[in-house]
Amino acid sequence: MTTGGANDRLSKNQRREAAREKARRLREQQKRRDRVSRFALQGGLAAVVIAVVVIVVFAVTSSIRPAGPGPANMASDGVVIGENMVAQTSGAVAADGTSTPSALDTSAGTVDIRVYLDYLCPYCGQFEKTNGDQIKEWVTSGAATVEIHPIAILTTRSNGTKYSERSANAAACVADRSPDSFFDFNSLLFANQPAEGTDGLSDDQLKDYASQAGVEDTAAVNTCIDDQSFVSWVRAATERATSGPLPGTDVPAVTGTPTVLVNGEAYSGSLTDPDAFSSFVLSAAADSYSSATPAPTSSETPAPSDTPASTETPASTETPAPGDAPVSTEAPVSTEAPASSEPTPAAAG
Repeated sequence: MTTGGANDRLSKNQRREAAREKARRLREQQKRRDRVSRFALQGGLAAVVIAVVVIVVFAVTSSIRPAGPGPANMASDGVVIGENMVAQTSGAVAADGTSTPSALDTSAGTVDIRVYLDYLCPYCGQFEKTNGDQIKEWVTSGAATVEIHPIAILTTRSNGTKYSERSANAAACVADRSPDSFFDFNSLLFANQPAEGTDGLSDDQLKDYASQAGVEDTAAVNTCIDDQSFVSWVRAATERATSGPLPGTDVPAVTGTPTVLVNGEAYSGSLTDPDAFSSFVLSAAADSYSSATPAPTSSETPAPSDTPASTETPASTETPAPGDAPVSTEAPVSTEAPASSEPTPAAAG
């Protein structure tokens, strides 16, 4: 004979009440669990919101950083380098000020080369690789000056690291503290140029290349790179270059890099053919020589003489061909590197 349990002795109503009580307790437990989960979720969301707000505030305050003064020795927004690779010194662009264009003076036959570049721009890298050594040779000899304008038009193409801005800021730091090291620093950045779409060089790498370029006050330059001391100037200089007008030329503004001007004329030839650029520079040098030679005016009165005037044909004043310019022009000599068969790429924008 089987002995029944306690439930067998409960009435039908009692069993129903017990089931209801059990269900009530389960509902209460579930409500408590829901409240705990809701509080945890709300707390987590609050933390996420706070983090997002902090990030947004940082980004906004960084983007609207008040403009500070520019670097010394870049009053024109560029560094001017002359004979023996000595940089011209100048004051800094004042905060919220405007740049002072360099004078374009070719009366002595010196060729004026100006380059607007972005350190992430692959076409700028091609131009530097092809012509950097030849430009240095011309400038060292005094046949030319070069004015280098670092700008940042590819800031969004380095995975959020803003390499274009950081590298241009680093170049400004070098110009500010060690202007004679600027050309070599510029060359090192292109010799080690990162590809578009990568993070770019790190700040530590930029500091290392500044040291390799010969910067002596490395502590000051390193701090300048870390603090991005001239990033607001980089943005302002980029805006001035891309909105124009560009001084000393009919080119209205920079629309892509590299923008290369020789005696005010834009170079539109191959970026990978050294002969093409050399010929362009030699032609500019010849034009400068011709314009620098004074022509006689109608007001000149010949001195009285008993000897009849000579009927000999005067010497020709034709513009010398590239490679055969007069010595007094100090025209740079072509490296005669073999011409490349690559097509000229469109300027990077």
